[in-house]
Amino acid sequence: MMKKWYNYFVSVDEAAQDQESGSNATTPSSQSKSAAQSVAEIAAGVAPEAKFTSPISDPTSFDQIYRAAEIPSPPQGYSILKVSQMLESEHIRTLPSDVKRSSVLVALDAAGVNIKDVIQDAIRRDRALDTFERVQQRALEELESSKSKDNAQIQAEIDRYVTEQRAKIQSNNEALLHEKERFTGWRLKKQQEEKRIAEAVGYFVSENPITTGDSNLTPASSKTIQRS
Repeated sequence: MMKKWYNYFVSVDEAAQDQESGSNATTPSSQSKSAAQSVAEIAAGVAPEAKFTSPISDPTSFDQIYRAAEIPSPPQGYSILKVSQMLESEHIRTLPSDVKRSSVLVALDAAGVNIKDVIQDAIRRDRALDTFERVQQRALEELESSKSKDNAQIQAEIDRYVTEQRAKIQSNNEALLHEKERFTGWRLKKQQEEKRIAEAVGYFVSENPITTGDSNLTPASSKTIQRS
C-alpha cells in the first residue's frame, strides 16, 4: 500500500519543475497523477520487504531496527529523519506548508541532495518498520498459540484433578454414611440387649446398675428397673 505522504515533496518538486519549464497546461489532477507515478518509480527501487541481518534486542529502538535492516547512509546525511527535524525547526515550523516545503527544498538543493533520495530513504525506513511489525505479529501469534495449548493442557489437568478429588469426597461421604447407618443399627440392638439384661438384673437389686440408653448420656439419666 502506497503511503500518501510520499507525495509530500515529490508533487511540489514536480510542480516547481513544470513552472520553471513554462508549462501552463498541467492541471492539479495531472500533477497528482504525475506525483503518484514518480513515487511509484522511486518505491520500485527499494526492496518490497526489508531483510534484517542482525538481531534486535530492543524493539522500541527504531535506530536498532534501521541498523538491522542495513539502511544505507543517505547522501550528505540528509535522511527523512533529518528532514523531519528541519520541518520542526523553530525557524520554519510555524510557517505555511508551501513555505516549509520550499525552504527544505532550497536547503537540499544547496547541499546537492535530490529530494527523491530522501523519499527513497523514507520508503526504506517505512518498509523496515512494516516488516519488523509483521515479524513481531507472527511471533506474537506463535506465542499465543503455544500458550493457548499450554493453558488447555493445564486446564485439562485441573479438570481431571478436580474430578478425581470430587470422586474421593463422594467416596468418603458414602463411607461415612454407611458407617453411620451401621452404627445406628448396632445402637438399637445394643439398647435392646441392655434392656434385656437390666430386666434380668432388676429381680435381684433395689437399684438397677444397668444403663439402657445412650452411653453418652449422664448416669443420672439411666433408667432404674426395680423388682415388682
